[in-house]
Amino acid sequence: MASLNCSAVQLASLFGANTTDATAAAEYICGQFSVVSNKFTDTTFAVDSTYLLFSAYLVFSMQLGFAMLCAGSVRAKNTMNIMLTNVLDAAAGGLFYYVFGFAFAFGSPSNGFIGYHFFGLKEIPSSLYDYSYFLYQWAFAIAAAGITSGSIAERTQFVAYLIYSSFLTGFVYPIVSHWFWSSDGWASPNNTGNLLFGSGVIDFAGSGVVHMVGGIAGFYGAMIEGPRIGRFDHTGATVALRGHNASLVVLGTFLLWFGWYGFNPGSFAKILNPYTSGNYYGQWSAVGRTAVTTTLAGCTAALTTLFGKRILSGHWNVTDVCNGLLGGFAAITAGCSVVEPWAAVICGFVAALVLIGCNKLAEKVKYDDPLEAAQLHGGCGAWGVIFTALFATEKYVNEVYPGRPGRPYGLFMGGGGRLLAANIVQILVVIGWVSATMGPLFLGLHKLDLLRISHDDELAGMDLTRHGGFAYDDDSFKHGLQLTRLEATTISN
Repeated sequence: MASLNCSAVQLASLFGANTTDATAAAEYICGQFSVVSNKFTDTTFAVDSTYLLFSAYLVFSMQLGFAMLCAGSVRAKNTMNIMLTNVLDAAAGGLFYYVFGFAFAFGSPSNGFIGYHFFGLKEIPSSLYDYSYFLYQWAFAIAAAGITSGSIAERTQFVAYLIYSSFLTGFVYPIVSHWFWSSDGWASPNNTGNLLFGSGVIDFAGSGVVHMVGGIAGFYGAMIEGPRIGRFDHTGATVALRGHNASLVVLGTFLLWFGWYGFNPGSFAKILNPYTSGNYYGQWSAVGRTAVTTTLAGCTAALTTLFGKRILSGHWNVTDVCNGLLGGFAAITAGCSVVEPWAAVICGFVAALVLIGCNKLAEKVKYDDPLEAAQLHGGCGAWGVIFTALFATEKYVNEVYPGRPGRPYGLFMGGGGRLLAANIVQILVVIGWVSATMGPLFLGLHKLDLLRISHDDELAGMDLTRHGGFAYDDDSFKHGLQLTRLEATTISN
């Protein structure tokens, strides 16, 4: 916000000849202007900080959404285990992101690869960041870890969760966010030096940075572990191991939907930013538009998945619709701030097709992901990065990323192919980085017998064998679990 300027010398000259001590009067008036100007500055910081904190709370509430979605998507015998891993993601991620992660991601000044200031939040708050920014970015980091936990659910040792979650939130994810979001990052659109292809990568809220990172990490974990017992029969045919509670899936989906309004619109970090002073249109309008594009992409993906799966399977499946909705959200996250609402509909439609296609491919190659996390976040996230490079508008790109006239925008909007080239580089780099870090980590855990639980524990369920009881104190449930164990033992024999 522009400051109120007042010159005592100029003001004194405007007083008439009969004014007593015009200079003193002018200095007093200008002093009051300075007080008012400072109050406006204070208010701007307070409003923006409050907005960012509220957005951080919304993003953090997505952890509850993840927990409910995961709990409903697994079998009842593993409910406590998956709930505990969601708590662990937030707790371990909080400490490691505080000590290392935030510094690696946003420690500035730094080089293009990694940050190296603000370890343990030293020198925070500063002119660059306040505590609210750390909290917001931590919520993003643990969201990436939560995605991965869904891919390896129902068969992973607890120690493996602890190791991968700490490594992902403390090192792997922060490096990626530094590359594409920090002002020093080599591919960041906010880089003050040379921009990649004259553009930098536009991944506004993290289709690539968050969703692809979490999805690809989950892919390696699930692939190295192998499918759950009974997921494919002896002929290789797919066997549905359905989650035990569709109500929890729907509840988790709505909580994630709610949280996404902090995830995407909140990524502006500021709201009190007029594009033209004294005008009704400003960054608050962009925040609203971002919420609209997010909504439209998710809704379109949900309906497309509903009818697409009806054609393929003959059923109206609520779980598939929920996953389709989330796939649309994951896809629009990259370009939510720089595309028109009508383009968000296209984004959601294609995202649903990508998700359905990835799930078909997963069945073909005998890949088992209980929450479809790798397909949803990895596949739809990659589509979202491409979509942004095709449909980003010139006006919105220049508003969201100001200060660089002539910046490239969407290919289909007349902006050329440089943004597309930059975003393709992002996809390749994210795949390469996560493959080079999380792949060896999961492989090492596998070699050390720290990754997958035993055959007997998997059949019995981890709630009983690893956590001392069941999530549901229900005799009918326990009786059903005993029958399930008997049937599984008979099959294995």
